[in-house]
Amino acid sequence: MKSVANILKSKADADVYSIAPSATVFDALKLMSEKNIGSLLVTERDAIVGIVTERDYARKVALLGRSSPLTQVREVMTTAVMFVGPEQSPDHCMALMTQHRLRHLPVVEDGKLLGLISIGDLVKDIISEQKFIIEQLERYIAGDRY
Repeated sequence: MKSVANILKSKADADVYSIAPSATVFDALKLMSEKNIGSLLVTERDAIVGIVTERDYARKVALLGRSSPLTQVREVMTTAVMFVGPEQSPDHCMALMTQHRLRHLPVVEDGKLLGLISIGDLVKDIISEQKFIIEQLERYIAGDRY
């Protein structure tokens, strides 16, 4: 059975970027833009204390007329971060993301961060799996018995 660990291994860019809660939202946006990502883990002394996303910026800074250079990440970050373990299935992660309207899930094992998966990573995995199944069925129907 496929697991989140398999998805992490297949990611071309498995780097996870983080920022301190005392950093400004402007600095967070700048880093997200430079790395072409939609979220940053917020860490303090190697512990995950939150996650900040483009959605947090849009809803908690831009729409409220706040200034991103003057607002600290700790003021807008989501502190209730959901995690998954490397053994979790992509289906479980997709259900969790759908139910809680999440786009990013940190993957943690024994308190250690292994990586971060996005909804895009899961969709890519599902499409790849379906493509494989379709190819196998086409071979079977065509009589190609290996």
